[in-house]
Amino acid sequence: MSPRDTGGDLQWLVASLGSPNLQNYRAVDHTHHVRRCSVKMPRPCDVKNYEDWYKVGNSCVMYFNESLNFTDAEFRCRNAAPGGHLASVHSSQANNNLNCIVLKYNKKSPRIWLGGFEFFNSGKWVWIDDSNWDFQAWVPGEPNNQKGKEDCLEMNWKENGKWNDDRCFNKKNFVCSFTN
Repeated sequence: MSPRDTGGDLQWLVASLGSPNLQNYRAVDHTHHVRRCSVKMPRPCDVKNYEDWYKVGNSCVMYFNESLNFTDAEFRCRNAAPGGHLASVHSSQANNNLNCIVLKYNKKSPRIWLGGFEFFNSGKWVWIDDSNWDFQAWVPGEPNNQKGKEDCLEMNWKENGKWNDDRCFNKKNFVCSFTN
């Protein structure tokens, strides 16, 4: 990985990234959830030039079918929209809406990056967009920071719509978000 200016808030992540490593996806049956979502998809974003994004709460969100590590996914989000970041989640409804969007576009491999990360191995999780950490949907037993190396937040590991901590250098698709 070549050095780059990280803008400060991601500098520790870039330093901690190792060589890319594709993860093993667990097979999960998402069929029922996809059917349930098909009639309840969020409405289109109401911001000019972002009508192909979805409105979730006060944010516009978009699923990106690009396999990137956490840091590269965040930079992709910053370039995708003004004020863009990996998505933060602040309610059960928003979590369900994001999951519906993900399953619409990729029900076979729905594991994605969200914008949460553990702050310097403190056990405290924060959102990269600096919003309040006021909701969580962990798989039971998570986060566990396995081998002291799982600092980034993924969705749809083991259980639909549930969260897991994972190694930041793993590559996953992701959801970007901006507030309007």
